[in-house]
This record gives sequence, structure tokens and C-alpha cells, in this order.
Amino acid sequence: MRLAFSTLGVPALSVDQVVRLASEHGYHGVELRASEEGPVHTGLSAGERARVAGQFAKAGVEILTVAGYAKVAAAGDDGPVLDEIGAAMTLAADLGASCVRVFPGGGDLPAGEADTLAARRLAAVAPIADDLGVRVLLETHDSHRTGADVARVLGLVGHRSVGAIWDVLHTWLAGEQPSSTYPVLSPYLGYVQVKDVASAEDTTPLPLGAGVLPLTETVEVLSRAGWDGWLCWEYEKRWYDAAAELPGLLGPAREHLTRLLVESA
Repeated sequence: MRLAFSTLGVPALSVDQVVRLASEHGYHGVELRASEEGPVHTGLSAGERARVAGQFAKAGVEILTVAGYAKVAAAGDDGPVLDEIGAAMTLAADLGASCVRVFPGGGDLPAGEADTLAARRLAAVAPIADDLGVRVLLETHDSHRTGADVARVLGLVGHRSVGAIWDVLHTWLAGEQPSSTYPVLSPYLGYVQVKDVASAEDTTPLPLGAGVLPLTETVEVLSRAGWDGWLCWEYEKRWYDAAAELPGLLGPAREHLTRLLVESA
């Protein structure tokens, strides 16, 4: 398995800083937050996109994902959602990223209605993603927290360019065990997002291995199945002022994940 870290929950780092941190700490890739408040977003010019792609390529660090915020199961017209995903897909292709992250965002809609909305929108963007050489990945999150929730939607889509991100925190919060999540998501799984917290009531981010999330079990399930994809660490410092700064935790996090991989082999 290859290791990545996410800039999603980290106060704005420059592209130079992200590349340097990944290189110095032995990460193979990075999940890039696509937001106007950060250095990478859909408003970048062609020249700016080329420079970002070149920085990562020169360092030998892969841009795993452009992490967008489109909500595919949200109530409302399809047009704005499709436009948002389309812009993120184009950015990903220009940067050489493999994936685009989307959220469910079904809110209080009945599950069947939310599933239908999400599947219709994902099916609409799937051929475009295929042409661009990227995958659109639906994260286990909010209205679709479990692997079973996301698999329901992806089963309706049935396209190779649409898949899943398994966020271990959200499946755990929903009471779904890793041994149940992996089988339902395995036909669609793009990568696994890992993190750690103190409890269901206190989700302040902790260094990997210092909390209660079933990271050992997750890696064991993946290893037993022979899955050879990405493990991506998301550290959500942005929303927790008291959390430690990311840079000093990157080395120990990589060491912890490497140890889990060795022990599960």
C-alpha cells in the first residue's frame, strides 16, 4: 500500500510547503484541498496549473486527489452540482491527479430520494471523468456514512470512473465494522482515509495510534484481502484550535502506518 496525507484539515499551506513535507517525510502522495482560500482551486490559470503539476512531478510526489465539496445527494437542481464536479475534474486532469472527492450531502432527504439524486449526477459525470482519465469518488460521510450507504449509490451508477473513499472515522461513528465495510466497498474502493480521535463525543484529531479508531483492524482487513491501494491520513487541525500542528506529526504517522502494514503482512 502507498501512503499519502491530506491538506483538507490543515490551515493553508503553500504548494512548496506541501511538496517539501511530503518529500521529507516519505509520503508517496497528497490529497489536495480545492478551495479558493488555499493555493489550489478551480480558478487557477493554465499556467498556474502547470506550475503546480510541475512542482509535484519534480519531487516525485503524486497528487492523489483534488478534494472538492460538491454534494451529489443534495436537494436542488442538478446543474450547479454538475458544474462544480466538472470544474474539479478538469482541475484534477490538468494537475495529473487520479481522483476527485465529492460528498453525499443528502441532509434530511429520504434515503431513496438521496440515493437517486446522487446516482443520477454521478452517472452524468462518469463518461466525462473517463475521458479525462480521473475517477470521481464518493466519500463515506454525512448522509451516507457507512460503506453500505455509499455502495447502494455506486451500485446504481455502475461505472468504473465512479468509486468510493472509505473514511474510517465516519463508518466507525455509524457503527459499521471494518470487516463489514470492506466487502461492500471493495468493488468501488478508490482509497482509504485514516485518522484518529479520542472518542465519538470528542473528535479532536489525535496522532495516529493515540485514539480509538480501528486502524489496526482496518489495515488487517485490507491486507488479508490483498488490497494494494492508498492509505491517506487526514488530520483535521483546521477545525480544532487545540490540536497539535501537522508537520511534527507527519513522520510518526508514516512510521505508525508502516508498522501496521508490516504487522498485518
